[in-house]
This record gives sequence, structure tokens and C-alpha cells, in this order.
Amino acid sequence: MLKTLKLMFFALTFVTTSYAQEVLEQKTTIAPEEKIPFNPEVKIGKLSNGLTYYIKNNGKPENKVELRLVINAGSILEDDDQVGLAHFMEHMCFNGTKNFKKNELVDYLQGIGVKFGAHLNAYTSFDETVYILPIPSDDPEKLEQGFQIIEDWAHNALLTDEEIDNERGVVLEEYRLGKGANERMMQKYLPKILYGSKYAERLPIGTKENLETFDYESIKRYYKDWYRPDLMAVMAVGDIDIATLEAKIKSHFGSIPAAKNPRPRPVFELPNHKETLIAIESDKEASFSNVQIMFKDTDNAKADVTVEDYRKSIVESLFSQMINNRLDELRNGENPPFVYGYSFHGGTWARTKNAYQSFAMTSETGQLNALKILLEENERVKKYGFYEGEFDRAKKDILARMEKSFKDKDKTESNRIIGEYVRHFLENESMPGIEWEYNYYKQELPKITLDEINSLISNYIREDNRVVVITGPEKEGVTKVTEDEVKTLLETVKNADLKPYEDKAVAASLMSDLPEMGSIVDYKKDDVLGTTKLTLSNNATVTYKVTDFKNDEILFDAFSYGGNSLYTDEEYKATTFANGGLAEAGVNNFNKVELSKILSGKIVSVRPSIGTYSEGLSGNTTPKDFEELFQLIHLYFTSLNKDQKAFNSFKEKQKAFVGNLMASPQFYFQNEMGKFIYGDNPRYMGFPTAEAMDKADYDLAYQKYQERFADASDFKFYFVGNIEEKMLLKYVMTYIASLPSSNSREDYKVSNFRPRTGSHTKIIEKGEDEKSAVRITYQGATAYNKKEAHAFKSLAEVLSIKLIEKLREEEGGVYGAGARASIRKMPYGWYSFNINFPCGPENVEKLKTAALAEVDKLIANGPTDKDLAKIKEAQILEYKENMKKNRFWLRTLKNADYQNKDASKIFEFEKSVNSLTKEDLQNVAKKYLTKGFILGIHNPEK
Repeated sequence: MLKTLKLMFFALTFVTTSYAQEVLEQKTTIAPEEKIPFNPEVKIGKLSNGLTYYIKNNGKPENKVELRLVINAGSILEDDDQVGLAHFMEHMCFNGTKNFKKNELVDYLQGIGVKFGAHLNAYTSFDETVYILPIPSDDPEKLEQGFQIIEDWAHNALLTDEEIDNERGVVLEEYRLGKGANERMMQKYLPKILYGSKYAERLPIGTKENLETFDYESIKRYYKDWYRPDLMAVMAVGDIDIATLEAKIKSHFGSIPAAKNPRPRPVFELPNHKETLIAIESDKEASFSNVQIMFKDTDNAKADVTVEDYRKSIVESLFSQMINNRLDELRNGENPPFVYGYSFHGGTWARTKNAYQSFAMTSETGQLNALKILLEENERVKKYGFYEGEFDRAKKDILARMEKSFKDKDKTESNRIIGEYVRHFLENESMPGIEWEYNYYKQELPKITLDEINSLISNYIREDNRVVVITGPEKEGVTKVTEDEVKTLLETVKNADLKPYEDKAVAASLMSDLPEMGSIVDYKKDDVLGTTKLTLSNNATVTYKVTDFKNDEILFDAFSYGGNSLYTDEEYKATTFANGGLAEAGVNNFNKVELSKILSGKIVSVRPSIGTYSEGLSGNTTPKDFEELFQLIHLYFTSLNKDQKAFNSFKEKQKAFVGNLMASPQFYFQNEMGKFIYGDNPRYMGFPTAEAMDKADYDLAYQKYQERFADASDFKFYFVGNIEEKMLLKYVMTYIASLPSSNSREDYKVSNFRPRTGSHTKIIEKGEDEKSAVRITYQGATAYNKKEAHAFKSLAEVLSIKLIEKLREEEGGVYGAGARASIRKMPYGWYSFNINFPCGPENVEKLKTAALAEVDKLIANGPTDKDLAKIKEAQILEYKENMKKNRFWLRTLKNADYQNKDASKIFEFEKSVNSLTKEDLQNVAKKYLTKGFILGIHNPEK
């Protein structure tokens, strides 16, 4: 079962597992005292040495298995001489084990298409360390090696003195990356959030001093103490039978000896405190302003064990849904108190403590008011409660999400399923399976009363165990909030005379009258692509592909050439930053809040946009809500509201968001490089600023939107997913063929401007932290060639491998480095090749030279056979997975029309990959990487 926090704010779907269908049909009442069942489709076991394992057969994606090694140990367990070493140990598992010496592990995995970072990964937190390894399951040798790798991580790390010293530089670079305004402020407020606990002293990254100087014995002791079977779980979910996976786990992990006289694994608590703790921190490089109030529970967090516990979690989810709907209304009001805000009851930094927490991002001068609004809304609920209308909508929304997860139970990717197993092992989170959960929701939601939900806040809100955190920029003209102001506000709100919330009734549907139906005048099937193309009576076209990749997903896209390339320079500048606010007004005389209420219980979204060379819409829905998707499409063409108040709300939120962006050295560097490369363009706008937002012309933007969407005849629409064709044809005729048409057949315009090319250097100094960044860009005009474009992209993939090997593994000078390349056809032929890496200022010249030396090797010799084979394997594996994804097909069909390409060529991709030669990559290196480059360097201020 997912916690409320994850359900409400991080949009993670419930894990989708499957029982027999008859279980779903049972209508028997479940007793509250019963224990929550464990999903019978997941095999869980324990070896004699104490290691726990979880196994599930799951066919999506095909021929792949997700492996996890989970250690119930993290930085909280470090001794004083081990600060940062839980995380350092994670690094060391990639730097030499019994069966994979230095660099052999990553080298082997790249050879079978597993990318370091993108696929192969790990993380360390306060209480846990998790290793992530996806591996092909259709090759017995690769599968065996995958289990050998996670076995080596568990107990065969070599931890040689030499490799420990070599890795210090890499970890220190990761430490350096985390430095900045947010980290400085966090170091000051964490002791109050984590009052009286060890957590405040054990941030996983550790300290620079200890990372530089710790003794070899310290990390070896950590490995011996905490990497042991009774604190470990191995998880395997994928396209292979359970018996094979279980046999692999037993053969690789069963012989690991149980720990003798194991060191006790303590649990660290967060002590209670009577007083309200207040932290008000500022920094001259802070980009954003935030406020947070926490009401920590007095009792320690307990796992949900009984059905009654599970029911309480549903009640909490409903509470969170309703309070956040109210906060959304406020942020979408005429005078928004915050950019966004939310509240929830859930986990904190400490595993043992939950809290009711309210958070908001604000303007730099709006912190105190945002805090006031958060407090008032909590008090309003405490005083008056929620109302039946809110309650009904919340139930519909939550049940719709559960239903979607249930319907896609057999089509959920293994890497999304396995996360629940990790939480079950570490936190004893219940995992009954989606069928039980969905069935229980349907049974129990009607029985939950509004009084149950309204009573929660009395337990949430308290004056003890309360923490207020305010962070933001330190700058001239901004008065810092004081502790006395916060304390006064807390008392004022507690005694305020608040009015009840008004829940205004709304219409039952988006459209009361249907438009006059058009017709389909041509119908063409493409048996190769598995698509159908419709030409409508208004000359718009619709291409759709019916798939079974997901049971409850339909994706949509549409475009027409033109975009803002048809605007004058003055119109472009006046409307660029206004366009994002157009949809904030809603459609068909319904504002955003009303639309949200009308669409309660429905999973549907449509987003209009105006780009440089086209305008369009995109969205998603489920088969059940298909008609609402079409209605929204029709309304965004014909009935976009014009509402100055809604636009003002958007503008104020944008100003709050962007107002201090340039205080961030990283954003400043990006902006300055943008000006350097694109600044001569008469349409160059750069990063938005508060001043630019004030100049945005809403009236003109709305007028231009009306022009861009006035004629549907040259629009192309695309639908991919579990489509019922009969309904699609009906909705197409009703809502798309009925759109206005004037057969204007517009195209886009291409300006004469081209970005800077050739050899240039731009050094930008900003920031107090000793951190630099290097950006190397090769770019210029070219004629598009499909084979060259593929070779060029592949060249960047090879170079990324070499940069990691050279700059990270050999030099120890970076945490990450990479290259990306493309050759585009539209709006004109253009190539671009970018190399990026962060590093210490003292290493800029050395690492830049080393990176360029790797480029020179590719120019002189091309890639090695081994490196070419690595990127080929990765491309083919990615291609095979993509061919089973709706998003990939939607993008492929649209881009083929947009760029005037043959979509059926997608079936030749594997052939194209296999035909790539070293000479192909060397040739594009010679052609494109020998004409000079733009060097951008970000250094700290001297």
C-alpha cells in the first residue's frame, strides 16, 4: 500500500498485481481486525542465513528482469569516523569485486546494453542502500552474470586501498555538486526539523574532511557490520519463471554465512519537543522562496498491519485530496498567495516519525502571507470541516486512480512494481496487490463518513512538536521575516474569525449542446504501421493506432504548421511569455476550478500550445473518459475563455517563480550562454523575468491564439492506445469534423538568423562555491542525412562512455560527464554536438583537454569495435522496449508527418543499427568535429 504522500503528490500509481478474477467479484465484508493479506502473486521467502527475497513473474517489458539488492542500512548507522561512508561504500561496489575487477563491471554491463546511470544505479539514504540492476532475461549467461553481480555487491567487494583512494575524487565531486544555497540553508534548518536526533548529523553525502581523510579500515568495518544477510533483501521481477529466479537467488545467496555476533541494528527516534521551533534562513544565491510548517506526531510511525489500518490510510488520502483541492483553488485565484501549495500527513526525514506538513512556494516578499494562508486553511478545516460536494469529488478521483491501476495490472512495467517490495522490506509497508486494494476501495469508500475525515485534523494540528521553516533570497530591498512575526502569526490565526469555505455548484458536464456533426470523407488503413488515417469533411486528418500495450491508456497529439513564426518580431516579443497563461482561463465559461470539479473521477487532460513552427494540442485519457478528451479538444479550438483575472493570477505566479532565478549561478550561466549563442536573434528572449512578465500582452496573445486555432483544416490529429474504433469514429465526426475550417493551408516561416558557430570561448564567473562547469558545443548548418544523423547520435553515445572512463574513472575529476548529438531536418539542416561536465575550478583546463583528446581519438581512429558493439546493443534493446510503448508510437507517427518522413522506416531501425560501422562514426567525427567549437566555462567569482 502506498503512503498518502506518494499517492497525492508524487503521482506514483499503486503497484499492479493480479489474483484470480473471482476474488474481485467477492462481496463479503472484511473484518477490521483481519491482517492485510500479502499479494499471492509475489513469492516471498527467507534463506537460512536471514536474507529475504521477493520474486514475481511480470511480462512487461519482455525479456527483461529487474534486480534489486536492498540493504536495511544507511548513513544513520555510521560511527563518528565513518561519516559519508555508507554512500562511499555504494560507490565501491562498482569499483572492484571478486568477480569484476576495476571497471570490468560497468564494461560488461555496457556490453549487454545496460547503461551506467540510466539503467544501472544505486542510492544511499539515512536508513537504506538500494542497488538497481536491470538485466536481459532471455539469455541464461547474462541472467547468471546479473545474479553474480548483485551477489558480489552483497559480500564480495574488494575494497583495496588503491581503489578507495581513486574513488575519493569522484565522491568529492558529487559532494561538490550538492553545494549551494539550498544546501547551506538546509544545514541550518535541519537541526530543528530533526531536533534532538542523530539524523541531523548524518546526511548521506558526509563531510569533505572525512571523505578526504578517512582510514581504509573505517569503510571496511562499515561493510562488515552492515552488509550482512539478515539486513538484506534480493528482489527479482521480470519476464522469467519464478522457479528459475528462486533457484538463482538460493544458489548465489544461500551460501553467504550468517553474521556471527551481529552488531545490533538500532532504530533512531525523533524526540518530541514542547516548543515551536522556527528556522528562517536566507542566502544571496537562493532562487526560490519556500515556507513549510510541520506538526510532528507524538507517537512513532507504525506500519499498517490490519484492515482497519488500511482503511485509515484511505481516510487520510481523502483528507489530503480535499485540502489540496482547496489550496489549488487559492493558487488559481485572482491574487494567488503562492506559486503552489500542498498539505499531507506522511513520512519525514526520519523513518520513525510521521508528520502533518503544509508547504508552499512563494514570492520573495510573500512568505509570511503564504504561511498565514496555509495556517488559515488548516484552521478552517478544523473549525468547519469539509463538505459533501468536496467529499464526493475526492472519492471519485481516488477511485478513478485505483481503477486505472487495476485495469493496467497486467501491463505495468517491472521497474514500477518493484518499488513497493523495497518499501515492504524496509518499512513493512503492506502490499496486498491491486485487485484486493481496488476491491476494498469499492467496498469501503461508500462506508467512510465525512465526520471521520473531519476529525483527523484535531490529531494533526498541535502546538507542541511544531516546526516552521522559511527559506528565500537574501537581497537588498527584501526584509527578512522574523521569529517574532511568525510567533505572532501563529497566535493570530489560532484566534481568527474565519468564514466557512464556499463550495459552489458546477455543471454536470463540459458541453450542454453538441456541435453539428461533420463526416469522414476518406478512410485508409496502413497494414504495415497498423494505423488508420481518416480525412474529415473539414479537411482535418486523424491518424490512429489501436494497441494493447496498456489497458487503460489513450494518448493524443495534434499539430498544424505556422506557430509564432508567422508573428511579426514585435508580436512575438509581446506574446511569448503570455502564451503559457492562455489556458489558465479555462474553456466554455468554466474556469480552472470549475473544470476540475466537472472532471472529478475522470482521467483526462488536454494542453494547447503555440510553438515556434507549429501550434497544437496534446493530452491523455482512458477508454472510459474518451469522449471528454474530444470535448476538451473541441472547446480549446472554439471556446477558450478570456479572463484577465485568470491571466493576472498566472502572471503573478510566474513572477514569483522566476523573480530570483538569476541569483542561482547555474541558471545565470545558462542564461549568459544563451545570450552569447543566440543573442543576435531579433527574437531572442532569454530566461523570463518579472519585468518581462509584466510586459506580456494578454490581449494580443489571446487574439493570436484565436487566429492559430481558427482553421482546423490543416491540423493533423493522432491517437494511440486501447481505442474502441466505433467510439473513436463517432467522436471524431462529432467533435473534430465539426471544427471550423477555411482551408488556409499555412506553412511556417524560417528567419535568416542562425546561432553562433565556429571557435569561441565564453568564461562566466558567478557564485561563491568552488564549483565549475564546462560546455563544449560544435554546431552549424548541414544538409540532413538520415544515416549521418544516426551515426552522429551514436558517436555521442560512444564519447559519453569514453568521458566516464577518462574523466571519472581514470582522473577522478567528475561525478558525471556526457555528450549528446543531433542532426535535424527542420526548420533547416543543422547539426549540434554538446559535451558537458561539472568539476572543480582547479581541474577545468586539465579535464577540458582530456575531453578534447577523446574527441581527437574518435576523429583519428573512430570508435573501438568493443565500444561500437556496446552502443549498438543498447540501441537495439531500447528500440525493442519502445516498440511496445504508446508514447513512442505517438511520437513516431506525429514526427513522421511533421518532418515529412516515412514512418514505416521505424521497422528498419534494427537493420540500421547493425549496419553501423566504425567508419560511419569516424566520418561524421571528421566532418562535424573539426570546424571549431564554442567553449563555455562557468567558474566561481574570484
